[in-house]
Amino acid sequence: MQLVPKIEPSQPLPNSEPQAIETITLDVQGMKCAGCVKVVENQLTQNQSVLSACVNLVTEVAVVECVAGAVDAVELAENLTAAGFPTQPRYAQGETDNSVVEPSRHQQEMQSALKQLIVASILLVLSSLGHFSEWGLPAPPMLHNIWLHFGLATATLIGPGRPILLNGWQGLRRNAPNMNTLVGLGTLTAYTASLVALLFPQLGWDCFFDEPVMLLGFILLGRTLEQQARGRAASAFRELLAMQPQVARLIADPTTTTGYNSVEIPADRVRIGEWLQVLPGDKIPVDGEVVSGRTTVNESMLTGEAMPVSKQSGDQVAAGTINQTGTIALRATRTGKNTTLAQIVALVEAAQTRKAPVQKLADTVAGYFTYGVLTSAILTFVFWYFVGTHIWSDIATQPHHLAYLGHNSLHHQVHTTHAIVQSPLLLSLKLAIAVMVVACPCALGLATPTAILVGTGVGAERGLLIKGGEVLERVHRLTTVVFDKTGTLTTGVPHVSDCISLEQSISSTQRLLQLAAAAESGNAHPLATAIQQAAQQHNLSPLAAQDFCMEPGLGVSAQVAGHTKVLLGNQEWLVQHSVVIDETAQQLSHSLTTEGKTVVYVAADNKLVGLIALTDTLRVDAKATVNNLRQIGLQVAILTGDRQEVAEAIALQLGIETQHIFANIRPDGKAAAISKLQSQHHLVAMVGDGINDTPALSQADVGIALKTGTDVAMEAAEIVLMRDCLTDVVVAIELSRATFNKIRQNLFWAFAYNTLGIPIAAGALLPSFGFVLSPAAAGALMAFSSISVVTNSLLLRRFYKGVRNEG
Repeated sequence: MQLVPKIEPSQPLPNSEPQAIETITLDVQGMKCAGCVKVVENQLTQNQSVLSACVNLVTEVAVVECVAGAVDAVELAENLTAAGFPTQPRYAQGETDNSVVEPSRHQQEMQSALKQLIVASILLVLSSLGHFSEWGLPAPPMLHNIWLHFGLATATLIGPGRPILLNGWQGLRRNAPNMNTLVGLGTLTAYTASLVALLFPQLGWDCFFDEPVMLLGFILLGRTLEQQARGRAASAFRELLAMQPQVARLIADPTTTTGYNSVEIPADRVRIGEWLQVLPGDKIPVDGEVVSGRTTVNESMLTGEAMPVSKQSGDQVAAGTINQTGTIALRATRTGKNTTLAQIVALVEAAQTRKAPVQKLADTVAGYFTYGVLTSAILTFVFWYFVGTHIWSDIATQPHHLAYLGHNSLHHQVHTTHAIVQSPLLLSLKLAIAVMVVACPCALGLATPTAILVGTGVGAERGLLIKGGEVLERVHRLTTVVFDKTGTLTTGVPHVSDCISLEQSISSTQRLLQLAAAAESGNAHPLATAIQQAAQQHNLSPLAAQDFCMEPGLGVSAQVAGHTKVLLGNQEWLVQHSVVIDETAQQLSHSLTTEGKTVVYVAADNKLVGLIALTDTLRVDAKATVNNLRQIGLQVAILTGDRQEVAEAIALQLGIETQHIFANIRPDGKAAAISKLQSQHHLVAMVGDGINDTPALSQADVGIALKTGTDVAMEAAEIVLMRDCLTDVVVAIELSRATFNKIRQNLFWAFAYNTLGIPIAAGALLPSFGFVLSPAAAGALMAFSSISVVTNSLLLRRFYKGVRNEG
């Protein structure tokens, strides 16, 4: 089973022949904003063999799809590192322990950020104390000395501000300016202007050394808070990584589960078929089958259900679940990256790199945003220096609410700002600096990945696997949910209710059941299993059968005992084989189907010999699921290969209208049925569990598969429900809607913030209201915008708590 989401290539392959595609995952550091994301993606796609590249700012992961064998992961990493983004390839489990590296790296980054913030805060406090006397508060005289403030500003640039300045310069040198470029230019401009004023007092300029200190202080505070919030957003995913077991106990004899005959080995070194011992309290190291012992297992990491599940010989267990009460021995069936847990981890991480279409617009804008901001800053300076200060000549002498450190003599005294004459050059510089700082693409870059990170993490905790941002956007617009009947709306465990003999040569129903079971012995369909189980319950000896033939959606045939051919299936299957179905058989069949039973025709030697009726009960939560979907505004339909009468009997119990029933649909026709709905302007979700549902799951706008179904169905689906609970369909849709709403809110705030912030920073309110946004205030607003986006995404965790309380 490979629960890896499909990613469409961004460009066609060089030739028409299909080529193998491989995925390379890279850990990328140094990205600060959405502009950096765009630079990294562009750098990766420069390689002609790269088909697509998707980069996540929050998780710092790049997923690259390329022609198999044509791209060297190490070379890609080296190119990104040379471009200023330290990168290393993500290897398969066992080659490097990413589950340990990622949390430790996050902790190191947090410690470094806190140290920088502490130093910056101390410098900021010392700088602010110099203004106490202006506010009528006592302050040491030495704090009034302008040279001290010069020293504080210099120490801030050299100390905590140094990484920002260096990274900003590197981005500018690579012709890929980023957030640090804007902050660095603003900081250095303010510092340089103040230094000129300090060294050449005859110019009459103000010194505002406190601006670089305050600006960098706010920026570092915002980044630290943002990093903490991003850490909380990624906590669910890190918890998922921590669930991966590290050690397995290898044993030679599965019949002996106690004693000291086990050998500890790394869990990723276990091979399929090996026997392992699992003690109470241990994590189960791999997917496997219990071969001896009895226990209870906590499977909440997979299903979200805390109730332990009993396990005994023959039962399946999953890696990462916790053995609770007994010692067991198991045979490994899936190891390493093929275990269910490893695939869930891969799916969740891959989903977090898949962008919603609405985010692609934001990334495109962010790619050019920094250039636009620099242009805006230059235009702001030019306008105010050459035009604004001449049109509104009294602006420079207007009193301002904020106090600036200034001097008009060689003694460099501290003055208040009442009626201080600011030169047009200084005023223009301050406004340009404010524009550079306030307009930052951070919020744009964080809007989608933080929401998807939290949403997919919450879903994983609840047993809901959602494969990416584009899925969330499609779920948000759904109008119709189509359910497969057997195994989805029903339990999928039918049993034989009627066995009717119609031919004298088959004198007893037991003989009829014996023939049917023999013909179905080569088939794994639920109806075939039910017929075989019925034969076993009647203690009927199995008959030899050969030459099996199966036609999905129709029936089976086989040569049984002395008969040339035995046919089992629906009416169409028998008609295809020229078997006559008389009126008596048709009336019996109609009577059974109106009761909601599935009728299987049995023919031997090209003659109809009997009917077998099977019933399949509704899931206990099917009706509640249908009702809840209706309450949230969705239309519900049934899609089944069963006869119309059977489908109507099920629909009647669920309250589904007749016009929303698609019956007698063969597997190859299910996709066509979904397509027909789409042609009628419906956005369709398909819920199924079997191989025959795969075409419909792929055709639907959103495919939803049950974990109890087949692996191929789960790969075709965009949402996988890990619990055997139909109401999770509603929860998955509501979670997807809630996540996408957060994305829209975040993007709206990010665009609105810049739309309003840039004009205000550029002095739009200055002529009428005398309001000036200082560079430090601009830095605080920029930090607030990023923090607000991440915090808004974190509110999604309330959704999980609400669902868990309801559950």
